[in-house]
Amino acid sequence: MSAIFPRVALIGLGLIGSSLAHAIRRAGLADTITGYARSTETRAKARALHFCDAVCETAQEAVRDADCVILCAPVGAFAELAAAIGPALKPGAVLTDAGSVKMAVVRDVGPHVPDGIHFIPGHPIAGTEQSGPESGFAELFDGRWCILTPLPGADGEAVARLTSFWQGCGSRVEIMEPKHHDLVLAITSHVPHLIAYNIVGTAADLEEVTQSEVIKYSAGGFRDFTRIAASDPTMWRDVFLNNREAVLEILQRFTEDLTALQRAIRWGDGDALFNLFTRTRAIRRSIIAAGQDSPQPNFGRTPPASG
Repeated sequence: MSAIFPRVALIGLGLIGSSLAHAIRRAGLADTITGYARSTETRAKARALHFCDAVCETAQEAVRDADCVILCAPVGAFAELAAAIGPALKPGAVLTDAGSVKMAVVRDVGPHVPDGIHFIPGHPIAGTEQSGPESGFAELFDGRWCILTPLPGADGEAVARLTSFWQGCGSRVEIMEPKHHDLVLAITSHVPHLIAYNIVGTAADLEEVTQSEVIKYSAGGFRDFTRIAASDPTMWRDVFLNNREAVLEILQRFTEDLTALQRAIRWGDGDALFNLFTRTRAIRRSIIAAGQDSPQPNFGRTPPASG
């Protein structure tokens, strides 16, 4: 594939930014990749890994002459970053992001976007519990969805180019309204992470009482919660603070459903439990059928070799 954007700037060089750089290189989607990260340590690691043509000391330097700028930092930093890079953006450039919330991005970035810049918020629904520039890999976006949330009046050609870019990275692309995106992600991603953080925190408290038995006898369910709860703390703090309305709405519904489940257990209502578990099992099978997870036993993990 030929370059869609001659020069791409990545602002943030953690898992998403570094994976984007690898994916861009794999498909030849850009001729030049520049990058910026806030910490000196991250910039040094990125330089050592050579996935950018240049790692810059400032965000302004990184975006200069870039045809596409992608904000890959935690969303809580977007307002400050947008204010810093706004005057340095190239006329006609596409400005997008990889944040997990969209209404907050519109609120924080929008006021700093100069006329003539194509601001198209986006969200690749891909990730792992790892973070940092060394955690990136080109295949992260393969077969995963990327949601674009262009604002009213967005330039159709710019949206089409960005769509082609994400498809070149391996993603399937969907167009969505920002507020609807935030509600959908609250139930599919944000609240599940919150539940994982909470239950692992509860187990940590219990672990003091049980003298490490929670860790020692960790079964599959708890193990999978700990994987989710190992995700980047800064990123997820910012997600919850910036999508609070949708998260609180879904949490209220979850609390009501949990109360009904408590009642079924208390009163020995086996039919209610069986019907719920049957319905949720079907959803799991639908996710596999949609190609969003593996049907392999043990979630595709290789069991440890026996001694």
